[in-house]
Amino acid sequence: MKKAIICLGIIITFFIAINSKNILKMIYKTDYKEYVEKYAHENEIDPLLVYSIIKVESNFKEEATSYKGAIGLMQLMDKTAREIAENNVMEFETGVTLYNPEKNIKLGIIYLANLENKYSSIPVVLAAYNAGIGNVNKWIEEGTIKSDGSNIENIPFKETNTYVRKILKDYRIYKKLYED
Repeated sequence: MKKAIICLGIIITFFIAINSKNILKMIYKTDYKEYVEKYAHENEIDPLLVYSIIKVESNFKEEATSYKGAIGLMQLMDKTAREIAENNVMEFETGVTLYNPEKNIKLGIIYLANLENKYSSIPVVLAAYNAGIGNVNKWIEEGTIKSDGSNIENIPFKETNTYVRKILKDYRIYKKLYED
C-alpha cells in the first residue's frame, strides 16, 4: 500500500510538472483575445499587460462592478470612459457601453495608451490607471514617486501600491507563459 501511494505521488508530480504551464494558463487566461489583440495592436500596447490588468481588475468577469463604481472587464469609471469615447468619436451610453466586452476593452486600452504617452514608466502608468492622473502628478511633483517609476514602492495609497505590485507580478507571469 505504501509503495502504491508513493508511485501515485510520483505519477501525480510528473503529471503536474508536465502540465503546470497548461494549469497556469487556465489561471492566467487570454479570454477576449480578438478584442485585446486588435485594440492593443492599434494602440501599441502590449496585450500581455492588458490581460494582466483585466485579471486583476475583474478576473475576466464582464459584469464586474466595484464598490467605487468602476465597471466591466477593465473596471473603468463612467466619467473617464465617457471622456475617452467622446475624444475618439465613439457612442457611449451610461449603464450599457461599459458592460459590452469589446467596447470596455477598447476604451480601457485607449486610456492605457493615453497614460503611456503621458508617463514613460509602466509602474507609473499603472498607478495612474488605479489612483488617477491627478494623484500621480501630485506624487511626482512632491517627489513622493519618481516619474521613471524607480521608487514606485513609495506610492502612498496602500490600495494603489498593492495594485501596481499585483499587476507587475501578473505581467511577469503572462510574459513567461505566452512570450515566444
